[in-house]
Amino acid sequence: MAATLHDVARIAGVSIKTVSNVINDYPHVKPDTRARVQTAIEELGYQPNLSARSLRSGLTGAITLALPELSLSYFAELADAVIRAAERAGKVVLIEQTNGDRARELEVLTSPRLKMTDGLIFSPLGMGMDDVARLEVPYPLVLLGERIFDGPADHVTMRNVEAARAATEFLIERGRKRIVVIGAHEDEVIGSAGLRLRGYMQALDAAGLEFDPALIGYTTLWHRSNGATSMRALLAMGVEFDAVFGLNDTLALGAMRAIQEAGLRVPDDVAVIGFDDLDEAQYSLPSLTTVNPGRDEIAETAVATLLQRIGDRDGAIGDARQILARYEIVERESTPPL
Repeated sequence: MAATLHDVARIAGVSIKTVSNVINDYPHVKPDTRARVQTAIEELGYQPNLSARSLRSGLTGAITLALPELSLSYFAELADAVIRAAERAGKVVLIEQTNGDRARELEVLTSPRLKMTDGLIFSPLGMGMDDVARLEVPYPLVLLGERIFDGPADHVTMRNVEAARAATEFLIERGRKRIVVIGAHEDEVIGSAGLRLRGYMQALDAAGLEFDPALIGYTTLWHRSNGATSMRALLAMGVEFDAVFGLNDTLALGAMRAIQEAGLRVPDDVAVIGFDDLDEAQYSLPSLTTVNPGRDEIAETAVATLLQRIGDRDGAIGDARQILARYEIVERESTPPL
């Protein structure tokens, strides 16, 4: 027969209430008492009844993570970081993929599946500022990404403008003046592409370099093939350039392949920098200089912030907060040394 709560209490020499307090990780249990209970649990192979525990606490011990596209390396690595952060807090993660589709994102916000978890970490791509009111939801919510700002939910995001400006300045400091951007979106102002392009333009202005629209490579998606296609188009038009800023690493890697196919040397002829610091960036040939936008910090902060909201049943935390992660330039072989 399976061990019961009574069995654990008898072996540990404590009350059933004390066993329950240990299982629920209440902090006021004495260390030696906690150790005796945990030893008894291990000896008996006791498995807590999670369903009953959920009914008592009103919590499931799970959170939902909704992301646009797990086939994109950035979101895959972000999901991994969120899962690891949640596991350290004793939580499990259920993942929803939205494909960046607005209708699918709105569906996730009202999905009955959310009742299976205690809160949502949400990274929209199809929704925009017109959808701010849709974030007024009856459960704990933490927002990621750059599509919606100043909403009713806590928002953990990266310093897109500042980091993109730093990446561009990094190239300028190394003597590069004709810097191509790969991955811009037509007429976008709010969003990763629009914000990073703004940082690029700020860096040019600060250095006294004239903005040349011929140096902007537009794409719809941010896959490696899009980076290569956009770069080949600029090469075919005979645009003169000595550096490339890929608005994400995947675009930069695709662009670097096209540059090398054209017989140009990286970084001697063309310096290349990306954005995201994906794991694969350190294994390309040459390895890719990039911006680490604080992905792990974003994941850890998002999980911690959501758990704070889940535990804040009396609303003591107050209004929604915006939290910006730190960034750094990771210098590798695709850019020349100073």
